[in-house]
Amino acid sequence: MELKEILAISGQPGLYKFVAQSTRGVIVESLVDGKRMNAASNSKVSALTEISIFTEGEDIPLAEVFTKIYEHTNGQPAISHKEEPARLKAFFAEVLPDYDRDRVHVSDMKKVFSWFNTLLGAGFTEFKLPSEESAEETK
Repeated sequence: MELKEILAISGQPGLYKFVAQSTRGVIVESLVDGKRMNAASNSKVSALTEISIFTEGEDIPLAEVFTKIYEHTNGQPAISHKEEPARLKAFFAEVLPDYDRDRVHVSDMKKVFSWFNTLLGAGFTEFKLPSEESAEETK
C-alpha cells in the first residue's frame, strides 16, 4: 500500500484505501475497520499526496509533514487529535515551527494528527510522494 492510494473523503471520518473505479464513483476501503463503500462521484475525494500545509515560505506536502511527525515521535503515535487546542498548537509548532498560524487552523491540526495515527496503525513507516518513489527507483 502506498500513500498515493490513501484518500480523504469530505464528510466522511477517517482515511480510505482506493480499491477500484466504479460507474458511480470509486470503491474505497476504510483503514480503520476494513469496510468497503462507494464514494459517489460528487463527493470531494482527495489523495493525501495532493494535500499540503501552509507555511511562512512554500507550502509543505502532507507526506513531508508526516515524515517530520514520525521523526519527532520516533515512530510512535502522535498526540491525540482530541487534546486541547493549546496542546495541539504547541505540538504542531514543535514539528513544523514555520507553519502559517493564520491559515492553519486547529481543525487542520486535528486532521493531520488523526490521519498520522491512522496511517501508523495501518503499518505506514515511510511517507513518500510518488515523484520521490520514482526517483529512488531509478538510482
